[in-house]
Amino acid sequence: MKADDAISALAALANEHRLVVFRLLVQAGPEGRAAGAIAEMLDMPASSLSFHLAHLTRAGLIVQRRESRSLIYSADFVAMNGLVGFLTENCCGGASCAPATQSAQKKRKAS
Repeated sequence: MKADDAISALAALANEHRLVVFRLLVQAGPEGRAAGAIAEMLDMPASSLSFHLAHLTRAGLIVQRRESRSLIYSADFVAMNGLVGFLTENCCGGASCAPATQSAQKKRKAS
């Protein structure tokens, strides 16, 4: 993944509503969800949802398909894994990061 693509994806996810929509689609798996079902589940007006879905689509994080009269949205798992890979490709200079991660989690819990 190129840095510009990662920046676009992270910018799209840096909005509370888009993050919730994306996480819902990740939970739905490859089958995805109809736009109407997403709006209902999130109690979001259709016009607002349409705006957020378009933003996530432009960022390459979700895909849209038509089934009969419904628009079905699903997470693009290849893009999602590419973003995670981009963020972690140089993690800890090749050394194991697990102990440091566990220490950071313990510190946050103690705070």
